[in-house]
Amino acid sequence: MRPRSATLRSQLLRWLLVPLSILFLLDAAGSYVLATRLSRQVYDGELGEIARELALHVKRENGGYAWDLESDAERTLLLDPYDTVRYAVRTRDGRLLAGDAELAAPASDAARTPYYDSTYHDDPVRVAQIERAGVVVQVAETTVKRRALARDIVIDVILPQLALILIAGALVWIGVSRGLAPLQQLKIAIARRSHVDLSPVAVESVPGEVEPLLQAVNDLMARLEEVLTFQNRFIADAAHQLRTPVAGLKAHIELALREEDPAHARQSLAHLYTAVERISRLVSQLLSLARSEPTVKKVALEALDLRKLAFDVTMEWVPEAYKKNIDLGFEGSAQHVAIEGDPLRLTELMNNLLDNAIRYSRNGGRVTVRVNDAPSPRVSVSDDGPTIPVAERERVFERFHRLLGSHAGGSGLGLAIVREIAALHQAEITLEDDIDGIGNRFTVAFPASSFPVRLQ
Repeated sequence: MRPRSATLRSQLLRWLLVPLSILFLLDAAGSYVLATRLSRQVYDGELGEIARELALHVKRENGGYAWDLESDAERTLLLDPYDTVRYAVRTRDGRLLAGDAELAAPASDAARTPYYDSTYHDDPVRVAQIERAGVVVQVAETTVKRRALARDIVIDVILPQLALILIAGALVWIGVSRGLAPLQQLKIAIARRSHVDLSPVAVESVPGEVEPLLQAVNDLMARLEEVLTFQNRFIADAAHQLRTPVAGLKAHIELALREEDPAHARQSLAHLYTAVERISRLVSQLLSLARSEPTVKKVALEALDLRKLAFDVTMEWVPEAYKKNIDLGFEGSAQHVAIEGDPLRLTELMNNLLDNAIRYSRNGGRVTVRVNDAPSPRVSVSDDGPTIPVAERERVFERFHRLLGSHAGGSGLGLAIVREIAALHQAEITLEDDIDGIGNRFTVAFPASSFPVRLQ
């Protein structure tokens, strides 16, 4: 199972609180170092004063040294309620004059190291040493009050900082929560929506950083609504258009099943074949219309010769024109007419234009296909059918629209498919009277090719 992604709230809190915690720990460590240094400075001064006081009691007599500190004075001088104080007075050659012999002799010069850390009976001690009149005085003190002072300083410094960190953390938590509240409200509003509600989401109350994302979502919902609208319309149109031919097909089948006369049965089968052919044509046009919806944004375009494509399609309709005694002609320049298009969709466009022209032209009439490259690449189909009134010329491109009084069979989808395919190629389709005043002329004008092509 895919691990759950971290929430924006947790990421914001992590990026805000973790640095604060790290800064607090660094500050605590720094405060401890400073407090330790301060406690050493305070008590090292006192320890040095004791060493200097002891050095005053060393006297030179008869070429030697004498120690004249009384025991009561010694107890008073070394009295400390918290720490144990020990001392040793030695000559330069290490001979003990007074004090504790267990106190380790210094390994370095007193002038260079007046204070240093050592141990006494495995306890840590701080030692002050001075050299006077040829003797070295050492005073060692345990570190109880030093540690206590350092701890008190750290506590006095850290506790207010800890309180500030906790208050800052609480404010950060509240601020992040209040800042993300509009996103939570947006989530609730979207969750409560019906699956059919694709209206835009309000962007007034969301943060500015989220507004572009919400605008993109609204654009996506608008496109989705457009696709669903076309899909629903296509389903409704298909259901409406298929209902009648399917009912007729069922009636023909029932009639054929009741026929006992072979001749009548063959006649019923012929009607069945015609009905099935109409349904097949209708289904093919519906699928072609679905493939050419304006919601289809991308079409694979390639360089092609409009003259050759129109000529090839025209030749395929010669047998159908022959059945109605229609003169099917083609006019085009000897030069290639280069455009960028989808050959399959443009073939469908030409098929629908020719089917419409031959279907509605009178017997013995004419249909002419013309291809020109000026002022822009274009193909036109002229027929001898009933002239379409100016008021109806826009409506003939609508789905399932048929002219009143027309008795030719058809689904009313052919010209709608032509318009959709032309739109996919950024082409313009126009309808006007034929140049001889009889019939109609449909013209599809394509944009000029945007790059040079070499056609065979």
